[in-house]
Amino acid sequence: MSSQVESGSWSEGFRVRAVQRSEGADPPWAVGSRLEPAIVRSLQKFQVGESGDGAHLIANAAAAGDRDYEAAVRLFVAEEQNHARMLALLLHAGGAQTKRWHWSDSVFVHLRRLLGLRLELMILTIAEVVALRYYRALAEGGSDRLLVEVSERILADEDHHVPFQIRRLRLGFRDTPAAARIAIKQTWRAMAAVVIIVVALDHGRALRVCGVSRREFVTATMRIFDDTATSVFSREDGLRS
Repeated sequence: MSSQVESGSWSEGFRVRAVQRSEGADPPWAVGSRLEPAIVRSLQKFQVGESGDGAHLIANAAAAGDRDYEAAVRLFVAEEQNHARMLALLLHAGGAQTKRWHWSDSVFVHLRRLLGLRLELMILTIAEVVALRYYRALAEGGSDRLLVEVSERILADEDHHVPFQIRRLRLGFRDTPAAARIAIKQTWRAMAAVVIIVVALDHGRALRVCGVSRREFVTATMRIFDDTATSVFSREDGLRS
């Protein structure tokens, strides 16, 4: 994960990457892919999670009253939808289909919509942290050319997404009393631990194909989350609103 939390314009980095995507070529889908069955099942589930329309998140961002942040969120959603597109094409290149629904995605969507922007971003950040370690496992341990390339592209975006969420959450909790910050951080960590363990259990076979055990995945992903949470709740204020 990038150690630098982006400052300045919310949308600038997203705009730059959007231009780069529009000018760049897609992965060579025509070469096809040979994916292990466990990888196929795992990718199908992640593809569902990447394919949401982001309408609730965009509405919450608009309600925050910062038009540049709203624009950034719209571009963020577009990047996630591009991930879903690439994963679908990767599956199709291997002769597999996408799925329309998965229970874990439904749970995440429901939780994200319970309250306002801060809770939605906290839940979303857990998913982004999981994605960082998951796609790194595929990029480093995958044996298929297309799988590795798609994973590397998604991972490059996720390296920006987590600092983006950190920055907004830091602003959101900037005026929260110290005792409340500690309680919120502990609760958030407990939520993250549950999610990460569930993902490790659900996707363990795919991770093992890539040389990562369930235990290794949980340990590494919790380490990323702890670094993320520390950045969110640190009293060092190097951010600009």
